[in-house]
This record gives sequence, C-alpha cells and structure tokens, in this order.
Amino acid sequence: MVALRSVLFNAAFAMYHLILVVVLTLLIPFPRRWSQQFVRAWTGGGRIILKVIVGLGVEFRGLDNLPDGPCIIVSKHQSAWDTFVFYLLVDDPNYILKKKLTRVPFWGWCALNCGAIAVDRSAGGAALKGLVRDTQDRLAGGRQVVIFPEGTRTKPGAKLDYFPGIAALYSHSDVPVVPVALNSGLFWGRGSFLKKPGVITIEILPPMPKDLKRRPFMDELETRIETASDALMAEAKGRFPNL
Repeated sequence: MVALRSVLFNAAFAMYHLILVVVLTLLIPFPRRWSQQFVRAWTGGGRIILKVIVGLGVEFRGLDNLPDGPCIIVSKHQSAWDTFVFYLLVDDPNYILKKKLTRVPFWGWCALNCGAIAVDRSAGGAALKGLVRDTQDRLAGGRQVVIFPEGTRTKPGAKLDYFPGIAALYSHSDVPVVPVALNSGLFWGRGSFLKKPGVITIEILPPMPKDLKRRPFMDELETRIETASDALMAEAKGRFPNL
C-alpha cells in the first residue's frame, strides 16, 4: 500500500510542481508579492495532496516562539518538503540557496523572483559579504529569511557541520534568530521514492539569546536544533510503527 500510494503521489506531485513553475514564470513581470501569494496557496494545496494520497500530515509546535515581522529562521533540513513548509508559517519567507540552483531554467528564475538569496560557496569572503548584504535587504523589507545551516538535506540521524554564514547573519542582524527542529526525513527522505504515512512535526524553538560570541552561538544553535530533532525522530518512531 505504501508503494502504491507513493507512485500515485509522486506522479501527482510532479504535475503539481510543473503547475507551480509555469504559473510563477508567467508571474515574473508582475509584483513579487503575487508570486509569494501563489506559492503559499500552492503549498497549502500540496499539504492536502500529501494527506489525501499518502496519509502524511504536518503538525507545528512552538508557534508562540515565532515572532511577528522580520526574523532569521535556522532549520534542520531532511526533506524536499522543508523547502516549502515555511510558507505555511510566515508571511514572506525568503530562502537562502546554492547559486547553482538559480541557474536551473525557469525554476531558478522563479526562485529569485520570489526573493531567494543565492550563495556562491566557491566565492569565499565575497560570498559571505553578499549573503549578509542580501539578508539585510530582505529583513529591512520586513521579510523572513530561511537558512538551512548544513547546506543540504541530511538523512535522519545524520549531522553535518553548520556553515559559518549563519554566525555572520546573527552578528550583523538585529532580528530574532529562530532555530527549528523537524523529523520530515523519516517520512519523505532525501532521494527516497517512498513517502510514508504519519505526521511530520515541525518544532519552532525559542529564539537564540542576543550578543553571543561566534563559537558559543554556533555550539548553542547546533545543540538546540540537533537535540530537538533527535527527540522528534525518536517520538515519531514510537508513534508510528511503520517507521
């Protein structure tokens, strides 16, 4: 049953994603807000498709920890679903992504039009300066910036070093920095054909303290996110025997 549901979902989601790219391409000449509003509506529809076909829901915890207005969201990243889910949580999410993704025809153009921040990791210090500059620009407009500090999707239980760019954003931005834990990879893993029924949990953790030095900040951030994500994964395995 899981395999059949996965076949149906993957086919439906591929077509649904094509609709996203086509509409966003047509919206490029229009105000950016139109594109953001469409992605939000599209994400809501994707949540319904995921629930109806796969039997996979999404729950949010700690919403009181999410401030109004501009902030930097620092999230664990285990699934393609993470790249959309924040449209269900904040008004104007702007994702930080690898520059090479913006070179993908149509999709990359649409991402930039929505306000994505592209980072060229091979550019060294110039890339870091550009990241800080572009993030400050988005925050000044009252937006929310979403960063995955490991830089890529990880398998459940796997841990990669956090990129130092988040420390630079923390020290150069006077907005809340909000860690986020999740367990999405247990249900919709990186490169996995199978999508498993259950409930993905996204947990918003309390904002980071102000004025920490770089090393204590990085240690505290990683500890919070990894500890909470491990706890969510352990809970899900007890809650859903199919995992």
